[in-house]
Amino acid sequence: MKRKAFKRWLIPLGSGLLVSLAGCSGNMVLLDPKGSVGVAEKELIATATWAMLLVVVPVILLTLYFAWRYRASNRDATYAPKWAHSTAIEVVVWTIPAIIILFLAILTWKTTHELDPYKPLESNTKPINVEVVALDWKWLFIYPDLGIASVNQLAVPVGTPVNFRITSDSVMNSFFIPQLGTQVYAMAGMQTRLHLIADHAGDYAGISSNYSGRGFSDMKFRTIATSQQDFDAWVQKVKASRADLTMDQYASVAQPQEKAPVAYFSTVDPKLFNNIIAKYNNGHVTNFSDPSCATKG
Repeated sequence: MKRKAFKRWLIPLGSGLLVSLAGCSGNMVLLDPKGSVGVAEKELIATATWAMLLVVVPVILLTLYFAWRYRASNRDATYAPKWAHSTAIEVVVWTIPAIIILFLAILTWKTTHELDPYKPLESNTKPINVEVVALDWKWLFIYPDLGIASVNQLAVPVGTPVNFRITSDSVMNSFFIPQLGTQVYAMAGMQTRLHLIADHAGDYAGISSNYSGRGFSDMKFRTIATSQQDFDAWVQKVKASRADLTMDQYASVAQPQEKAPVAYFSTVDPKLFNNIIAKYNNGHVTNFSDPSCATKG
């Protein structure tokens, strides 16, 4: 009877778990990377997960087995109330976790240096530079070499490394494009760095991954990865805009706004990004160059 009752509960529980996982699969963009950094991070997540499951799964299975094997009603199980020590068990329960921890330590050391967000990506293609400013509650992207800017829309050419300089003109935030990899803090008065690349054309979600107030949930942007030809066409579209981003105009753009629409600026004050940082540092620009304190994920 007990075995039948167990099976009766097992089926709906298993079905519920599968339904829950299926419901999340559509939003698991982190596991569908479109850039080399994202791919490397996915592999790291998978490797670390499998290594930890080498401990977790046997422990769960053995717990269930022991509970069943040594239940009170099983008269065939060995009864040893004075049992206290087993060298074989001690070796297993200490050696295997120690090996896994050592493996994870080496893996962490290796990938921490390989995936350092401050480390430029190796490529034969000349990178583009983008300056990112986190506002309430929108993202400002400045292309200093092109003299243009946009709000809540980031365009990059496929196969071209992107060098980001990131800051905030409000509270601390975190810049994250899940399918391209690595999230990095944006902090007022400081600049952090990030290097990413899109290997496939697409329209990728960008988010704020650090709570920053009432409009946080809608602080999103789109990352458009296109061919070089389409990127050049996007640049021309932005340059055709009648809006300019001078220091005076920036004061209006920086005002808090929820669900901010995409906006383009055909010209940008070349000192805007540095001025945003400097106003929190008595006119000095601080390069927050310690990635261990500036990054996560």
